[in-house]
Amino acid sequence: MSTHTPYPFTAIVGMDDLRLGLLLNAVSPAVGGVLVRGEKGTAKSTAVRALSALLPPVPVVTGCRFSCDPAAPDPRCPDGPHTPEDVPGGDERPARMVELPVGASEDRLVGALDIERALAEGVKAFEPGLLADAHRGVLYVDEVNLLHDHLVDLLLDAAAMGASHVEREGVSVRHAARFLLVGTMNPEEGELRPQLLDRFGLTVEVAASRDTDERVEVVRRRLAYESDPAAFAARWAREEQELRERIAAARALLPHVELGEGALRQIAATCAAFEVDGMRADIVMARTATALAAWAGREQVCSQDVRQAALLALPHRRRRNPFDAPGLDEDRLDEILEQNAPDEPEQPEPPTTDGGGDPDEDPDGPDGGPGGGPNDPDGGPDDPDGGPGGGPRPEPAEGPEDTRGPSVPEQPGERPASDGAAGTEAAPAPAGEPFRTRMLSVPGVGEGAAGRRSRARTAQGRTTGSRRPNGHLGRLHLAATVQAAAPHQGIRGRSGRGLVVRREDLREAVREGRESNLVLFVVDASGSMAARQRMSAVKGAVLSLLLDAYQRRDKVGMVTFRRADAELTLPPTSSVDAAAARLEKLPTGGRTPLAAGLLRAREVLRIERLRDPARRPLLVAVTDGRATGGPEPVVRARHAARLLAGDGIASVVVDCETGPVRLGLAGELAGELQGPAVTLAELRADAVSALVKDVRRAA
Repeated sequence: MSTHTPYPFTAIVGMDDLRLGLLLNAVSPAVGGVLVRGEKGTAKSTAVRALSALLPPVPVVTGCRFSCDPAAPDPRCPDGPHTPEDVPGGDERPARMVELPVGASEDRLVGALDIERALAEGVKAFEPGLLADAHRGVLYVDEVNLLHDHLVDLLLDAAAMGASHVEREGVSVRHAARFLLVGTMNPEEGELRPQLLDRFGLTVEVAASRDTDERVEVVRRRLAYESDPAAFAARWAREEQELRERIAAARALLPHVELGEGALRQIAATCAAFEVDGMRADIVMARTATALAAWAGREQVCSQDVRQAALLALPHRRRRNPFDAPGLDEDRLDEILEQNAPDEPEQPEPPTTDGGGDPDEDPDGPDGGPGGGPNDPDGGPDDPDGGPGGGPRPEPAEGPEDTRGPSVPEQPGERPASDGAAGTEAAPAPAGEPFRTRMLSVPGVGEGAAGRRSRARTAQGRTTGSRRPNGHLGRLHLAATVQAAAPHQGIRGRSGRGLVVRREDLREAVREGRESNLVLFVVDASGSMAARQRMSAVKGAVLSLLLDAYQRRDKVGMVTFRRADAELTLPPTSSVDAAAARLEKLPTGGRTPLAAGLLRAREVLRIERLRDPARRPLLVAVTDGRATGGPEPVVRARHAARLLAGDGIASVVVDCETGPVRLGLAGELAGELQGPAVTLAELRADAVSALVKDVRRAA
């Protein structure tokens, strides 16, 4: 299969919102890009690659590495200033689609200054990065939610300002960077932070169709494309050309589209009613509505444009935390628009993404073009198949809690979630209200992925020292470099040249920031935890810790234990949504196989250490400390805890015991794990300040 023949955009089946979002950005890059959310194999990558082939050719100044426009060359271009001899004529090339890999470095994204040449030879040399390559084209970021936060910040800042600034050790370079930004992500693998979501202009949700005929058509077209890409593309050439012409016409019409006062008031009222933070949403909606009118061939924005713009621009800006479902209440949206409707003529039909149907000679299926069904289940040549897994199902109750261990008196007001009778089990207790938790971290200094939890040596952060570079020079430590070079100046014969610096003198900065961790929850779901109010509080605490893990960019996993064994309820993942869903359905009851839970957690951490040795784990055991399941339950539980401590696993025990009579078993477990124990009350971030206030009040 040829990699030089992209799948035709007009041959994509269905995915109306996806195609419309991409086309609106092609018409008006000021919309701010589009974030495509969807499961694996839903043609996200295929659609983006197909769009780049529709964009008009780009005229460039001959020899300019930054793609300056001959009609208006950038006066601050690092390859300029461009003389009149450079500008006339110029060259013309296709619009580029530049892909940013997840593992890209900051230097690869923004470009790199050759510090060694700058110091040793006095040459200010700059190597352009991907932002320069993408100027006046498309920048595509697959799995943008897995990209490091500081790279996303740089990327979105450049997209918002239309320029990239590179400053390092007193040397500054600035170049234009205007591009159509497209990010794709699978929500199962983790969410973007709300403040980063807000920086994308539009968002669309995609999913594979469940209609049999549409899926058949997708497979038929895909097989025809893979069999002969050039012939398949030729059958869609007419539709592709028509769509190119429509994009060009919409671009030409865009400056003449009028956004009236009535439409503007509808936009403001909609954003205010849905309580969207800031003013970016209003601006993006205005730009999107204008682009929609131009796409439909109209010079006046109407209410239907505003409605469609709201559906594309607002859903991702309404998420207050990772557990909020995206989307808008369309009935409420219609009510808001009607209340603020201007006096205008009858509304036209909504704009479509229609770019032509099937060519007459196409034997592959019924009407298609950009509308009509699901896209390629393979998601393009590079997208693998896949799908989410299901959660655990409640099992039949095994019987009453084993009474061989110490008993826990039932607290006043607590009602058992299960009566212990064989074959019965109550509905899972709902989670309590989440709260802001105190900081839990792994001791020492790690070298894991950038995040916000534990101390680590990272590319960002405060400078704590210097070292000789191992390979490519990173951030230069100027003072340490001068200090290393100074003793050798006498024998190097400066001859009035000033400080002579050689490669062996160079020192790079050692920086300390924060890393993300693997937070593995080991949750006691046995009968001793089954009092309904207590389990609700426990679930609320775990939900709070999950929110904290989301904010700190951790991976999370969950092991639960009850009855006779422990199970991995949630394999380690970046999706806290999945963890919250499993937690909500967590059943309780039966004996307390604490040893089994700890040993299962140890095995999970052993496997994860092989997969990602740089990511340090934090084990959070949520239990009252009882051990009643299996032979010699207390002895085996202590042995399992000592094994985890011997592996160097950082642990925290959340003591769930309540009431005036306490056995202190969770504290003993924390001692064996060589970690702290905190009660549910102490887990709250405001616990210390509340204690201080109580002491002052008593004094």
